[in-house]
Amino acid sequence: MSEKLIVINAGSSSLKFNVYQIPESGTLDVNDLSFLYGGQVSGIGTEIAHFKVKGALGQILEDRATAFEETKDLQAAQELLANWLTFRMDKPAIAVGHRIVHGGADMDDSAIITDEVLDYLDALAPLAPLHQHNNLAPVRVIREYWPQILQVACVDTAFHCHQDELYNYYALPKRYYEQGVRRYGFHGLSYQYISDYMAQHLPDLHKGRVIVAHLGSGSSACMIQDGKSVVSTMGFTALDGLPMSTRPGRLDAGVVLWWMQQRKKDADEIQDLLYNQSGMKGLSGISGDMRTLLASEDPQAKLAVDYYCFRTAESLAGLCVPTQGADGIVFTAGVGEHSPEIRARICEHLAWLGVKIDPELNAQGAQKISTPDSHISVWVIPTNEELVIAREALRHYALHQQSI
Repeated sequence: MSEKLIVINAGSSSLKFNVYQIPESGTLDVNDLSFLYGGQVSGIGTEIAHFKVKGALGQILEDRATAFEETKDLQAAQELLANWLTFRMDKPAIAVGHRIVHGGADMDDSAIITDEVLDYLDALAPLAPLHQHNNLAPVRVIREYWPQILQVACVDTAFHCHQDELYNYYALPKRYYEQGVRRYGFHGLSYQYISDYMAQHLPDLHKGRVIVAHLGSGSSACMIQDGKSVVSTMGFTALDGLPMSTRPGRLDAGVVLWWMQQRKKDADEIQDLLYNQSGMKGLSGISGDMRTLLASEDPQAKLAVDYYCFRTAESLAGLCVPTQGADGIVFTAGVGEHSPEIRARICEHLAWLGVKIDPELNAQGAQKISTPDSHISVWVIPTNEELVIAREALRHYALHQQSI
């Protein structure tokens, strides 16, 4: 029986998972991992929750609405998934890799989850209130029921930890920087995948100055040079930078003061506004889903899309300052991979940089969508954060086995 490992990504209303197989030979080469099946429990805590699992060939293994009690909260969803996996797997996984949004200033790599690591990550929850506690919830369940399984934390901030210190500061008294108030950057697992992909398949691009635009429900962009993070748009929390589905992106801090002083809003109300009621959802008054906005004739929907494309392009251009230009732009994640219109409109704002895309290639979703005479090449590369987590989990498992 071959060994398996699991990847878990627990969000505010979803629980995603993938299961990978390790070769029968017993080698622990991260390049030999095989995807077996994966899926998610979506809509946790609602009446429309759903459980869906697909196999390696796209075949449906599970696809059903869930009873409310099965998915009334994250804990219930975890029990549902644990029971399904227990029935499906012939023996427990050798390791579980977890996506953890915030790793703080002291975590520049993935790590085996010990008591100390768990306490450290838990203390960072105020910096990622929608994510951190949910990311860590499955860790605690597995530690309680299957303590023998090695668990690995793969943090989104680690990819950015080696940026020039200059790019991490805010213009605040330095004591706050020393207390952890600095720019961290996020979506690092996605950027790591794109960097690794370029190194393997597009080595010339990998060596250059590449803007990677991770455009999804949460959005950010990062300048990568020679495979390393130079500067990114997100900062102290996952609220900063590009406009997002329900988060505003860059915002004058005075707005928060105005809410507190003039509208007497408390911290919980402001947190809900910033994380759940803003972004494209707030600006349009309709939805945070880009597909819905693009299909709408409502003037507010048009405004939201116009704003998204302009502010995103503005930020992409700003990422060129540290490297004095760019050689390529990569679009990835849900919107970046699947919306030709958004890609085209963002690139229109960057035409002054010599960016030109081929409309037909863009509509087809080709890998390279720029024209031969474009000064900056433009690409569409699907991301795979789960594979990065799986590789990291296997790497730590192999090191752990060597140390025994």
